[in-house]
Amino acid sequence: MRPSLVIVGAGPRGTGLVERIAANAAELYAGSELDIHLVDPFPPGAGRIWREEQSPLLWMNSHAEDVTMFTDETVDMAGPVHPGPTLHEWAGIDGATFADRQLQGSYLRWVHERAVAALPASVTVHHHPCRALRVGGPREGRQQVWLEDRPRPLLADLVILTLGHLDAELDEEQEQLVAYAARNDLVHIPPDFTADSDLSALAPGEPVLVRGFGLAFVDLMALLTEGRGGRYETGADGELTYHPSGREPVLHVGSRRGVPYHSKIGYDWTGERPPLPRYFGSAEVGALLARPDRPDFRRDVWPLVEKELGFAHYHRLFAAHPERTRMAWTDFDEKYAAADAAERETLVVSAVPDPADRLDLAALDHPLDGVRYTSHDAFQDGLRGWVEEDLRRRHDPAHSPDQAVFFGLLSVYGQLVRLGDIGPWWHGFFSYLASGPPGPRLRQMLALSRAGVLGFLGADMTVAAEDGVFRASSPTVPGHVVEARALVEARLPSPTVERARDTLLRELYEDGAAATPDGLLSVDPADGRVLDRSGRPHPRRFALGPHTDGRGSGAFTRPRTGGPAFRQNDATARAALAFLRALACRTAA
Repeated sequence: MRPSLVIVGAGPRGTGLVERIAANAAELYAGSELDIHLVDPFPPGAGRIWREEQSPLLWMNSHAEDVTMFTDETVDMAGPVHPGPTLHEWAGIDGATFADRQLQGSYLRWVHERAVAALPASVTVHHHPCRALRVGGPREGRQQVWLEDRPRPLLADLVILTLGHLDAELDEEQEQLVAYAARNDLVHIPPDFTADSDLSALAPGEPVLVRGFGLAFVDLMALLTEGRGGRYETGADGELTYHPSGREPVLHVGSRRGVPYHSKIGYDWTGERPPLPRYFGSAEVGALLARPDRPDFRRDVWPLVEKELGFAHYHRLFAAHPERTRMAWTDFDEKYAAADAAERETLVVSAVPDPADRLDLAALDHPLDGVRYTSHDAFQDGLRGWVEEDLRRRHDPAHSPDQAVFFGLLSVYGQLVRLGDIGPWWHGFFSYLASGPPGPRLRQMLALSRAGVLGFLGADMTVAAEDGVFRASSPTVPGHVVEARALVEARLPSPTVERARDTLLRELYEDGAAATPDGLLSVDPADGRVLDRSGRPHPRRFALGPHTDGRGSGAFTRPRTGGPAFRQNDATARAALAFLRALACRTAA
């Protein structure tokens, strides 16, 4: 029988893997036959999240010039670099455009077709537009991949899971809210990919509580306003005005922070970039991995991350705005390197006179801590002012240390991949600072607030299900309560191997695959092989993506930033090809 590789998940991650298989085939698998089976109910390339059949109102939250599916020389990998166009180069659009997801889906479909075309003639690709249900088979023998539309399984010498974002069974709180809504004829929409949510039950003019102020909320906001016929108009002064259609509900949004994610930076970088990594690089991660005990993120990792981000910030401040400092950079750099956290704080106060020029990560993470407003209306004015100031700062190169911190966050993310599962806090913090919405979305948010279609609830939002309604409150505005008959959880599900709706992943865990304390599938960091509970890598099963503890940045990334996902794809592709080549040699012998 011909050698066979089954890839479950044909979205961007699966496509990136196929691209790396094609790139490495000439060296590792020349002339040998191979069947590659791609299993995914959604279109190859785009997958579920980026499929072309979704509303054009849903945008990417990255500039088109910052989106690529192709490797470059900054990726630390053994395989060859095969460059290709970024989204803006491929589409012929301005690099500063925030493209819609339909266009990104078209780009991903093209990348997939190009990757398949680059495979050797002896390799045949088969697409199965359905779901994979489970994987069986002995460790040392062919694997069996059962599909929902076939009575017999696919036989595979290797199986690679590139499942992407998954749905999850409801947790205890969500189950209680669903049951409460059913008993009281209310509307409750649990965590979901917003494009897949049924929003038709959210009635015009009715109040809707929204828990979550990140990117899922931005999508929800677009679909329930412009998506229902409203429109924006730009005045002579540049201010945006929203004209309602009358079909919109009234959204009341809150979250843990109580503020939206920071705007994307709206200016170009000039001059030297901070030389990163400096305090959190390969050596530091290696030392953490060599410890006999598992590193604790807050105790062992965060101090290094904090120092790294501070270095990026102050390197840029001293280089681009020396008039705002009181010390020569060489002196500051030397003292900063030797200082502990308390000493660094004293050093910064003496060297940087304006508090607005100092990096305070705790204050950034909790902007409304201890802040109280006497009325709901006062808070609306206050938060609009916060958003306006964020937009001003994120579009003013006088604050370019903010962009240096962004580069620091990217560098840190690339290193943290090696540590495996570090808990959910970091990913939320990274997204809040580095992966927020386009500036135009925040301007729309301001216009909706002024039009009375959007209200802000505050930080540490709580929801009570009582007296036949949902009630939301926040300590930001003491005593203020909003009642509604609808509640939307504006966030993606957080599936674990035990709670994922994907039966394949659950059964893999039940069959002995290891998981982290937070429920991520444990994989070998070297090549993505699935680990069992004794730490042994499975010789024929691999996994890549957000459901694993090897999750890195997204399946696509900014050009020339090292692309951790590209590095992982290359390592897995090379390990798979080497295994298949050895198997073919044994079979021939």
